[in-house]
Amino acid sequence: MGKQDVIISHDLRQDIASAINRQPHDRLFVLTDTTTLRLCWPLVSGLPSLASAQMITIGDTDENKTLESLTHVWEGLQKGGATRHSLLLNLGGGMVTDLGGFAASTFKRGIAFINIPTTLLSQVDASVGGKTGINFGGLKNEIGVFNNASSVIISGDFLRTLDSKNLLSGYAEMLKHGLISDEETLDELLGFDLEDIDYSKLTALVAKSVAVKERIVEEDPTEKGLRKALNLGHTAGHAIESLALEQERTVLHGYAVAWGLVCELFLSNARCDFPKDKLRQTVQFIREHYGDCNIDCKHYDRLYEFMKHDKKNEGDSINVTLLGGIGDIKINQKASREEIFEMLDFLAFKL
Repeated sequence: MGKQDVIISHDLRQDIASAINRQPHDRLFVLTDTTTLRLCWPLVSGLPSLASAQMITIGDTDENKTLESLTHVWEGLQKGGATRHSLLLNLGGGMVTDLGGFAASTFKRGIAFINIPTTLLSQVDASVGGKTGINFGGLKNEIGVFNNASSVIISGDFLRTLDSKNLLSGYAEMLKHGLISDEETLDELLGFDLEDIDYSKLTALVAKSVAVKERIVEEDPTEKGLRKALNLGHTAGHAIESLALEQERTVLHGYAVAWGLVCELFLSNARCDFPKDKLRQTVQFIREHYGDCNIDCKHYDRLYEFMKHDKKNEGDSINVTLLGGIGDIKINQKASREEIFEMLDFLAFKL
C-alpha cells in the first residue's frame, strides 16, 4: 500500500488541479452524494481540470453505504468507459470516501483515486489511512480493503457548509486522537468553543489531528499493532451504530464514537487505572455536547452480539483498545460480558 499525499490546503482550487495533474489518467470521474453535489461541488466545479469529468452520484447518509450503491458506482465507471488508467475523485464525507475508495480499488482490479473530504469526520478519520469499504449484513464496514488514495486534500472551506451535528460528529474522532496522543492536545480540544467556532483555529486543530493518525498509520498501515489505538471508542461505537441501523434510525458515526469513548474510558479506569479526573472531564464534555445515547438494559444483549462480530476480535473474545492514561495505549484487551454490561450501564446512566 503506497504512501498517500495528505495536503492541508490553503488554495483548494490550485491544490485539486495539482493533485489531478500529478496522477496521469485517460478519463476522470467525480463521485458525490446528493448533499455534496448540492453544497460542495459548486466550490470546485469551475476548475478547467474538472471540465471533462463525468459525474456519479449516490444517495447521502450511511444508509447508502451499501452493495447497491457500490454497484451503481461500478456501473457509472463502466458506462463512462473507465479503464485501468482512469481516475476517480471522491468528493464527500466518510461514506463517499469509504465507498468510492472501495469502488476504485476493485474496478478492473484497481484504479487511482483522490479523496477530497468535505466533512470534519472524513477529514480527520475516514479519508486518511487507506481503509475503504461498505456496510454489509447489518454490520459496519464489513466488506472492504486497505488502499491509499493517491492524494487527500483537506480544506477548511468545506467546514462552513456543515451543520452543528456534523461538526460534532467529526470532533469526536479528534477527541479520540487527543486521548491517544498527549494531555496538551486533549486539553486544547476540550477547551475549544464549539458554540462560536473559530474556523482558522479549527483547521489548525484538524491538521494536528490528521498528523496523529498519519504517524500511527505510517508505522502500522494494516492494523497489526499500534494502529489498533485508533479503535478507541469504536468497539462500543460500532455496536451502537449497528443497533441503530437495525432499528432503521440514523446515528451519526461520531456520536456513536463519542458514546463509545464514554464506555471504553470507564473500562480503562476500571481495568487500567485511567485517571478519574480525565475520565470525568472527558465524559462531562461528551454528555454536554452529544447528549444521551438512549439505550437501556433491554438493548445490552443485542449490543453485545454486535460487539462479538467486530473485526478486531480474535476467536470468541471481545477485543478492545483501552488507555492507562493520556497517550498510554493498551491494545488487545479482552473484555468479558460482565465488563461490557458494566460499561453500558455507565453510558446509559442519566444524571
